[in-house]
Amino acid sequence: MKKYRVAIVGLGRMASTIDQEVVDYPAITLPYSIAASCQQIEKAELVAGADILPEKLKAFGERWEVKALYEDYLEMIKQEEPDMVAICTKGEIHAEMAVKVAETGVPMMYVEKAMACSMKEADVVLEACQNNNTLFNTGVLRRFDSRYHKAKELMDAGEIGQIKSIIHFGSTNLMHGHIHSIDTIMYLLGDPVAESVWGELRPRSLEIKNNRLDKDPSAIYHIAFDNGTEAWTIPSGMWDFEIWGTGGSIRGMNNGIEWTIRKTYKINDKRAIFRESTYPEYKAYSATAACLEDLIEAYEQKRPTLGNVEVTHRATELCLAIAESHRTGKRVNLPLDNKELYVWHV
Repeated sequence: MKKYRVAIVGLGRMASTIDQEVVDYPAITLPYSIAASCQQIEKAELVAGADILPEKLKAFGERWEVKALYEDYLEMIKQEEPDMVAICTKGEIHAEMAVKVAETGVPMMYVEKAMACSMKEADVVLEACQNNNTLFNTGVLRRFDSRYHKAKELMDAGEIGQIKSIIHFGSTNLMHGHIHSIDTIMYLLGDPVAESVWGELRPRSLEIKNNRLDKDPSAIYHIAFDNGTEAWTIPSGMWDFEIWGTGGSIRGMNNGIEWTIRKTYKINDKRAIFRESTYPEYKAYSATAACLEDLIEAYEQKRPTLGNVEVTHRATELCLAIAESHRTGKRVNLPLDNKELYVWHV
């Protein structure tokens, strides 16, 4: 059995230490970090790490028994020849690093979300991955979570009829938070193309000066997709998602910990209501491990990844279109014309 060599750039929380923060949190199925997930994946071998901070290099090497440690990530790639590189650095340098990694010829790449701070940056990442045949996934992990897979399986089987809308309940920031809510919505709906977006940043008085925000503000939105479905976010709740169809609804509550399904129940010949039904059993599995396994399986099967660069590009565009809608005070049609609009994120 072939083992694929994995190297990580940026040796902080998502790379190495985040598991200890969520040990008793049932919304997360461990392992969570990239390094810990590599230990679970039979076909993955963690071989190297890069960081500009010596103390992080030392701690990472000791924790995961990795000897190939570098300050220069490009030198790491040159010397270690990894099959997969995971970029777990700050958001403002994701795009720059993703382009450079793709240009080295590494076949598989994981990039922490979001992929870019502007569509100008996102376009360059898209082009680099396409030109170099780089398989790509990002850390929008509900897309790879078995609980959300079960919900989509029920939706695709017609258990709640024709899907009409999805509502996300939860207050969060735009680029670091709503990239999750938007990507989850896209995944559940089958990744349709968005036609238009209305959005508002918080506080409502926030001004975008010189086409740039140097902070990641809270946001709300409404999205219209080309298949007739629509999506909203409500700025309160516990990261619930409710999917509404003509024959019922599915709701994931408390960040995916609990799930319910309601189906049509006829009261009489003229009237019906939705009544709770038994939700099928499912097995929880590490979403991070599933994300990395999807990269490997896509490489072996010569297929696109579940969170491929084209899908990620569209999710990023939706986030930036929300900011553009706030900036202009108007609903924004897609594709987004303002490629220069920049929103920083951590």
